[in-house]
Amino acid sequence: MKRQCVQFMIPLLGVFALVTAAYPGGWAIITVNHLPDYAVAGQPLTLTFSIRQHGKTFLSGLHPDIQATAAGQRMNSVRAIRTAAPGEYSAALTFPEPGEWKITIMSGFNSTATALPVLKVVGSGTPPPTAFSPATRGVRLFTSKGCIGCHRHIEVNPEHATEVRLDLTGKRFPTDYLKTFLRDPGIKPAEMPNLNLTADEIEALAAFINKSAAKSIPAESRRGQ
Repeated sequence: MKRQCVQFMIPLLGVFALVTAAYPGGWAIITVNHLPDYAVAGQPLTLTFSIRQHGKTFLSGLHPDIQATAAGQRMNSVRAIRTAAPGEYSAALTFPEPGEWKITIMSGFNSTATALPVLKVVGSGTPPPTAFSPATRGVRLFTSKGCIGCHRHIEVNPEHATEVRLDLTGKRFPTDYLKTFLRDPGIKPAEMPNLNLTADEIEALAAFINKSAAKSIPAESRRGQ
């Protein structure tokens, strides 16, 4: 009986070794599928996101938690559940009161967490807030899509070291090329995954990146653009 037990445990230990070798450590990037411009108090909001180790390998089998706070208010931590897609999780949030809510996704992979842009929550029956401009929405997407994991921008994450992350501050790209690259990063040798961005998201990110570069160009130099 003891010999049979040992024979059973050997392949089991082998499986455990494969799992731990696949995800030995490091950091991860959280990508939110869709972050709305606002939410309504008392109405469930489904937040779906994916987690990639080092921005590449989907991480399944984690137990992410979502925390949300506002001035003088705090929601109970919400546990996200796996969806059918690799490395993807989903959670339903119900904000009890209107306000400016800060949402943090705790990945469950080492200490990786992402603090999302502030989400405005309005009361039921309240008119929706003014829509964001494409460039402002691009600022929000820079965080919620996980761009901050590999890139730095002074308007979003100035605290991150430039020697660690590619600095996009002041960079300007041909608009058509930038949109094509965001749609399909595979057009050039790069390690950026395809995030399956929508047309509106591509428009917003391109507007933000190139708008921030235009700020540093003297007005007389921009007149011919």
